[in-house]
Amino acid sequence: MLDNLPRGTICIEDIEIGMTRYLRKVITDEDIEMFAQVSTDRNPVHLDDAYAQDTIFEGRIAHGMLTAGLISAVIGEQLPGHGTVYMAQSLKFLAPVRPGDLVYAEVKVTNIEFDKRRVKLDCHCAIDGKKVLIGEATVLAPSRKFD
Repeated sequence: MLDNLPRGTICIEDIEIGMTRYLRKVITDEDIEMFAQVSTDRNPVHLDDAYAQDTIFEGRIAHGMLTAGLISAVIGEQLPGHGTVYMAQSLKFLAPVRPGDLVYAEVKVTNIEFDKRRVKLDCHCAIDGKKVLIGEATVLAPSRKFD
């Protein structure tokens, strides 16, 4: 994975509107197989080339939630990072992700409620600049007051 900043924690006291973080990851066959194993979602559109050829996708695709997991990785590792608690996440899937695709996952701070430690983040994943997933997350950010 290629991250724009080191992993760790940005406390609520240091978060600002407009802050962004991202990562890039190539989705591999192994990623899809591991996700199927962990999630128990063994839909053949993800795992069986012959089956997937006869679908609207005309080939295998990654699980949508595998792609969404990259958003979770940015939130949990970079912004706000370690100690963050998910409160809500909306997702809209716009296009399939295929084995071998380089996915760019980004989050951007759009709102902060300092008194409640809540942060809203605009989220998206893209391939070659084309968005394949969009959404919004609400998280509880860590605070130096509780360290």
